[in-house]
Amino acid sequence: MAISRKLLNEGETVIVDTRTHVKALILPIFMLVLLLAVGTWVQTQVDHDLLSKVVWVAVAVGIIWFVVRPFVIWATATYTFTDRRLITRSGVIVRRGHDMPLARISDIAYEFGPIDRLLGCGTLLISDASTHGTVKLHDIPQVEEVQRQVNQLLQGIHDTSSGHDGT
Repeated sequence: MAISRKLLNEGETVIVDTRTHVKALILPIFMLVLLLAVGTWVQTQVDHDLLSKVVWVAVAVGIIWFVVRPFVIWATATYTFTDRRLITRSGVIVRRGHDMPLARISDIAYEFGPIDRLLGCGTLLISDASTHGTVKLHDIPQVEEVQRQVNQLLQGIHDTSSGHDGT
């Protein structure tokens, strides 16, 4: 999952490199089982070969849309914190990227519900010091640890920029 080195500036160090929690694949896996069950059931109930083929084509289209597409979205989306910025990247055909300098981050918080807590993930809320508002990174694995690491990093940046050395 490591971010491409060509995206990093000289001397830039990766602190956290992650992607959305694997829980994002629960619904696609359920859809795969459901679509295959429907296709198999129709195959056993229908004697007409053409109708059977049409159903399997529909199942294949459903698998591409409801299983393959979400998996590709999950596999290509990365969230990386370096010692200088937040880098988000996603997409295959249409690539999307966003970089936010750490110096612009004014606050970082997290939230998670009971299911997220059980699965060990949550939403990271990053407040931008400019007028862009809050960036939400959903379903981040070990969100509390990521928030703690980024807070330590931000504390060092803010101490350096304000002239404090942390002592």
